[in-house]
Amino acid sequence: MNPIVFAITEILSIYSLLLFIYIIMVILIQFNIINRHQPFVAGAIQFFRRIFEPVLSKIRKFMPDLGPVDIAPIVLFILIRIINYTLIYYFG
Repeated sequence: MNPIVFAITEILSIYSLLLFIYIIMVILIQFNIINRHQPFVAGAIQFFRRIFEPVLSKIRKFMPDLGPVDIAPIVLFILIRIINYTLIYYFG
C-alpha cells in the first residue's frame, strides 16, 4: 500500500473513532447519564465540537429538519467509512 494512502486511511480511522466517541458522549449527556458540567466531560465535549462542528454544520445544511434528532454525526461517520474503504479498495 502506498504510504500516503496508508497515512490518510489511518487518520480517517482515528477521526471516525473520535466521532464515534463524540456520538456516544452526546447520547449519554442527553439521557443525563453523564454530567456535562463535570470538568473532564465539558473539556472533552468542547474539544470534540472544535473538531467536528465545522464539518457537521456543512452536512446539516443539506439535511432535512428532524426536530430534536440530529443525524448529521451519523451521516459524517458513514461518509468517512465510505471514503476510507474507497481509498483502500482503489489504492490499497
